[in-house]
Amino acid sequence: MENSTNGSDGERLDALIQISGVATAIAVILWSHFTQPPMGLTPEMQSVLAVFAFSLVLWLSKAVPYVVSAVVSVVLLVALGGVESFQAATIGFASSLVFFLLLLLLLGQAIAKVELDAWFAARLLSAGTRSSRPIRSLSRHMLALSFVMPSAVARAVTFIPVVRQITDSYGLGHDSDFERTSFLVLGHINPIASMSLMTGGGMAIITSELIQSEIRPITWVEWAVLMIPPVVILYSLAAFTAERFYGAQSELDLAIDEADDELLLSDDSEAAADFEFTRDQAIVGAVMVASVGLWVVGSFIGVPTIVPAALAVGFLSLPGIDIITAEDITEVSWGILFVIGTMFSILDAMETSGTLTYIVDSITAIIPFASLTHWQIIAVLLALAVFIRIFFSTASAAIIVVLPIILQFGESLGVNQLYLAFSVLLIVGSTTILPFNTTSVLLSFDRGPLSNSDVAAFGLVTMVYAVFVIIFAWTVYWPLFI
Repeated sequence: MENSTNGSDGERLDALIQISGVATAIAVILWSHFTQPPMGLTPEMQSVLAVFAFSLVLWLSKAVPYVVSAVVSVVLLVALGGVESFQAATIGFASSLVFFLLLLLLLGQAIAKVELDAWFAARLLSAGTRSSRPIRSLSRHMLALSFVMPSAVARAVTFIPVVRQITDSYGLGHDSDFERTSFLVLGHINPIASMSLMTGGGMAIITSELIQSEIRPITWVEWAVLMIPPVVILYSLAAFTAERFYGAQSELDLAIDEADDELLLSDDSEAAADFEFTRDQAIVGAVMVASVGLWVVGSFIGVPTIVPAALAVGFLSLPGIDIITAEDITEVSWGILFVIGTMFSILDAMETSGTLTYIVDSITAIIPFASLTHWQIIAVLLALAVFIRIFFSTASAAIIVVLPIILQFGESLGVNQLYLAFSVLLIVGSTTILPFNTTSVLLSFDRGPLSNSDVAAFGLVTMVYAVFVIIFAWTVYWPLFI
């Protein structure tokens, strides 16, 4: 009865948030249409700001499907006079990022479809249940898998049953310190790995696109050189801390002493037998290896990053291969793609209308940047990024909103924009205070034994580690190459 009551309360709260979101979004549009612009704003700027606020409110409240709110936002850009034509309102959908992300989503689905991810998981289970440090083994395998499987959520979904099976193999409870620590790895630490490559996930892809358009061109190899070491350091620090966060190793040592080694080995053999390397797995694995190789080579000979992904998807769709089918296209997260395309359209309108400059000038009038030192300016900008990030359900959505504003500040205040872009990515990608801030954390929170305090406490730990890694990278590592 109590669970039913809690569920009803949660549903009522969600409904209240959604209704409030719709009402606020409509109020913003009415304000834009029926009031004169405040001093300093042109009618065009007021319209763009209204559509920007309209979109954010609907996306944050999840009052309507993402595709619907995105389409309405594009139409409002034209209807309210924020842009001159429908073509200008849809310019964001011409960004290579939208098509690149679509291709990567299809490749991610192909990996899951042929159960190549499960094959990797079986290898971990085979080794992990015999390991005296399965949490460390889990962390290593998650990091390795991130180089071929971009989606952190997909990795989390794949490894949740693995963690369950390892827990059962050791005879530990599903509210044990081991399982709690493992779900921290799946939720908080797992997404950090996605930042190491330009093709590693939505956060990295969006950041690279903004770097390309706002700062300068950057290649796949250059990104890897600049980001892999800082990300690996951050990931290792977080994994090391997670292993000790609840004292899970003492619990494991006791369980290992009491475990039946012969039974564990038997279970491992059965797990390995259930996941033989199939023809389709071999094809997808070879295609992914070839794609990574072409990304590396292409960085030196000028092949656009989107080309290897397009070739890979095309090959996997060929007659006789048929790994990617029409059904897979329908299962793509179209809502996310529409949100990204719409946000790029709004950002373009904000730049051409001068709205972005107005926002920066308004914030500068409040925060005395002129009296701050260089490092204090950087700290304030990163703190601003963290503050805005808390309100978003995904780091990718937060980055696409906050990074252009932060880069505008960096340009006007003389801060290295490339360093700043990487720093925003690291701090935003590492900060999870509320469970809904990161999809993989929400998944771990929902299916595991984590509490709100667990999520917030470890999210603050990873954020602090990100700060130290940023300081190291900014002062020591990045200057070696830039």
